Amino acid sequence: MSGIEGKVVAITGAGGGIGEASALLLAERGAKVVLGARRPERLEDLALRIEKNGGEAAWVRTDVTRREDVAGLVALARERFGRLDVLVSNAGVGLISPLDELRVADWERMIDVNLKGVLYGIAEALPVFREQGSGHFVNIVSTAGLRISPLMSVYAGTKNAVRTVSEGLRQEAGDSLRVTVVSPGFVRTDFADGIPDPGARARTLETRDRIAIPPRAVARAVAFAVEQPDGVDVGDIVVRPTAQD
Repeated sequence: MSGIEGKVVAITGAGGGIGEASALLLAERGAKVVLGARRPERLEDLALRIEKNGGEAAWVRTDVTRREDVAGLVALARERFGRLDVLVSNAGVGLISPLDELRVADWERMIDVNLKGVLYGIAEALPVFREQGSGHFVNIVSTAGLRISPLMSVYAGTKNAVRTVSEGLRQEAGDSLRVTVVSPGFVRTDFADGIPDPGARARTLETRDRIAIPPRAVARAVAFAVEQPDGVDVGDIVVRPTAQD
């Protein structure tokens, strides 16, 4: 039996990219997955694919900027499967642009999704994990926070805020909870589609098409952390293309 089999794993941002790939891989390895994202049609399709392959899945529309939605995701895991073992906070947006453009609404959106969405996950899952005496937070951040680049300062700031919160959580967690941070580099997803600046979007797409790794590569890193035995905490994983600076 793998260290994943039978675990109940909730995933935000499961409608595509890294979240979808993580759900598929973890389900293949025996996890019961609980899917959250804003587009219910994608969640329904993903759940059907998992079940068709013999896995178990549940889903609920989840906008991580709404605490009640995140609470609903955690509640669904407990109602459907009796517990929650892992929360993968993957939902994120990268509305990158020059600071001079003063896209304050985009800055606020990134704070709401990338940072507050993770905090809402902690607020809902931490009491459950304490009650159970076990649990695992897996927070997806970014290599953008390791090497700060122009146009990405607010995005990187939100990701580094999650990195900081995760380290504080790890130190407060005690010996029964685990906290993992996964930092992907360029991944073949639709991340660039939401970039408002045309030049930044074009450059990001060019780099993605040239060097990006598949989402499943990041999913394998998530699975590696989840499958570790009790008492082993994988703290920080960086997954990026070998061609990335």
